[in-house]
Amino acid sequence: MDKVNIGILGVGHLGRFHVQNYLSIPQAEVVGVYDVDFQRSQAIAEEFNIPAFERAEDLLAKIEAASIVVTTSAHYEIAKACLEKNIHCLVEKPITSTLAQADELIEIARQKNLILQVGHIERFNPALVALDGFELSPMFIESHRLASFNPRGTDVAVVLDLMIHDIDIILHLVKSPVTEIDASGVAVITQAVDIANARIKFANGCVANVTASRISQKAMRKMRLFQRNGYVGIDFLQKFSELYQLVDAENFQPKTNQLPIEFGQVNQSQTPKKIVYERRQVEEANALKMELESFLHAVRNGEKPAVSGEDGREALRVGIEITKLIEDQVKELI
Repeated sequence: MDKVNIGILGVGHLGRFHVQNYLSIPQAEVVGVYDVDFQRSQAIAEEFNIPAFERAEDLLAKIEAASIVVTTSAHYEIAKACLEKNIHCLVEKPITSTLAQADELIEIARQKNLILQVGHIERFNPALVALDGFELSPMFIESHRLASFNPRGTDVAVVLDLMIHDIDIILHLVKSPVTEIDASGVAVITQAVDIANARIKFANGCVANVTASRISQKAMRKMRLFQRNGYVGIDFLQKFSELYQLVDAENFQPKTNQLPIEFGQVNQSQTPKKIVYERRQVEEANALKMELESFLHAVRNGEKPAVSGEDGREALRVGIEITKLIEDQVKELI
């Protein structure tokens, strides 16, 4: 397979960036775009000199892969239509509105041997990519994802709008079953929950304390990982990570070109230890482009996608449970 004939369904704010990035990827042949607002499709088509389709089915007849960037409530319908026509799908997060819908899409993709990837873009954030090669085995996680209010995305609660990014990353890093969840939250501006906190416990003993808000005055997207002999700070907004490691003072050899900064020495064990600091960053990395390239790679090579439908389904499951816990608390107060 050479170039992949791809269409973009949904060309709002994020869909436009999908178009822009696909056009810069040699492995992609952008066939055209579709949006329920045909004027929007025409505007994007004119901007990027590509065809606009007034009917989704006309675009589907010409493509082998699709980026689905419509509203969450429409993910299931559009993705199912694509999969039934043997079209590989990249579906923006969350994968669907319900677990039953996610299960059906996963099963169709499995039966037809199609790629179903979920757009959890933070998996490709340069701050996380910079940690490749470093063993992460966190036992306590603190996460804050705060944003100012934006009407876009408010068709779902903040848990499925923002927190789900961190839920996916935490599930990916911990790799242990969730055993218990406590959660609280409140609706402030919209009819859905706008600020939420969850405490997630795992079978291996790890605990994650996760906060998300879309009514913050200051933006923040940070995660802190605590593990044996180390602390990792990930700044998804500023796109860098910081590592503090407790290392063997005599035998430690830096693994990167950047020399770690020594913070101090610990002599409470038989082997002398020291604390070293290291900042990691991947320069000029485009997370969305990397995500789209990974999707195309999976399509061209028939490989498991970086973020599978099952991954997206599990993040959705945890997100739905958190949302339900909060909604039940609200009902008790009424």
